[in-house]
Amino acid sequence: MSSNAPSTPGTIMSGEMAEQPAVLRRILDEGAPAIREVAERIAAKNPRFVLLTARGTSDNAALYAKYLLEIQLGKPCGLTSMSTTTAYGAQPDLTDCLVITISQSGGSPDLVASTEAAREAGAITLAVTNNADSPLAQVSEFHIDVLAGPEKALPATKTYTAELLALYLLVDGLRGGNGNGVEAAKELPELAEAVLARKDEVKALAARYRFAERMVLTSRGYGYPTAKEAALKLMETSYIPALSYSGADLLHGPLAMVDNISPVIAVVADGKGGEALQPVLERLRDRGADLVVIGRQAEVERASAGFALPTEGLLEELQPIVQILPLQMLAYEVTMARGQDPDAPRSLAKVTETR
Repeated sequence: MSSNAPSTPGTIMSGEMAEQPAVLRRILDEGAPAIREVAERIAAKNPRFVLLTARGTSDNAALYAKYLLEIQLGKPCGLTSMSTTTAYGAQPDLTDCLVITISQSGGSPDLVASTEAAREAGAITLAVTNNADSPLAQVSEFHIDVLAGPEKALPATKTYTAELLALYLLVDGLRGGNGNGVEAAKELPELAEAVLARKDEVKALAARYRFAERMVLTSRGYGYPTAKEAALKLMETSYIPALSYSGADLLHGPLAMVDNISPVIAVVADGKGGEALQPVLERLRDRGADLVVIGRQAEVERASAGFALPTEGLLEELQPIVQILPLQMLAYEVTMARGQDPDAPRSLAKVTETR
C-alpha cells in the first residue's frame, strides 16, 4: 500500500461527497458560459428528437435528462440500447437527431463506438463527461465538461450531481433560457452544504437499517432517477439488494412484496412528482410498510423515519441534485456500519469497459 493511501475505509468517498458544494459552485461560476454556448450551437441545428446513451450512474443522469427534455422542451426523447449498433450492427437513420452520451470517464468502448455510429448515421452528437481528453469527447461533435475534478472512489458521487446540474443548464440553454438557469440554481451549493452537514441524522438511519436484507426505493417524476441512483449506491457499496420502481410501477405488482420488515425509501419531491406519489404513499402506509421519506417535512412526519430536505422555493427539476445527497450518505454510513469499505466495492473497477 502506498504511503499516501487512506488509513481508514471510506475516506475517499467521504471526501468526494464533501466536495459537491464546491463542484456545483464551479459549474455555475465557470462552466455555465461554455454549456450555454454548446446549447446555442445545438439549438441552431433544431434537432427533431433526442436519444440518450449511458451506463451505470450516468444512466440515471440520462433518465433525469429525459424528464427535462420532454417536459421543458417537448422533444420526443428515448434511452438507447447500445447493443443494437455495437452487437447487432443496426444502422438507424438519425438525421436531425441529437444523441447525448453521458459518461464520467468517457472511456467505455461501447459508448465510444455507439457515438461514432450515431454520428455516421447523421446524428448531432454531444458528450457530457468529466474528462475533456477522453475518447468519447474526441469522437463527439460537441462536448460538455462537468468540471468535477478527479474522482477516485469507485462509487460515483460528485460526478453524478455535476452531471445533473450540467444537463439542467444544457436544457435551459436549448430552450433559450438566457442565463435564467444559473439564477434558479444559485442556491444549490449552500443547500448542498446544509444537507451534507447533517451527518448525525443519516447515521441514525443507517443504524436502523444496517441489518436490512432488502430495500425498495420509489418515486415519481424528477425524483425517479434519484430512487434508481440511490438503489445503485446501496447495492454497489453495502451489497444490500435494493430494488427501484416508479411509484406507478410499484402499484402494478411489486407492491405485493412490501411488508413491515423490508424498508421502503420514498423520494417525495416538493411539486407535481410528490403529488403524483401520494396514492402510493397511502398504499404503503396501509400495508404497514417501514416507510422512509426523503423530501417534504410534512411527509417525513407521517413516515416511520426520514430526512426532511430544505427545498422550499427550489424548482422541482433542480431538487434531484439535493435529494441524492442524504441517500449517498446513507449508502456510505450503512456500508461503514456493516464493516465494509465503500471506497472499493468488491469486483468493481472505476472505468467499466463494456462492449
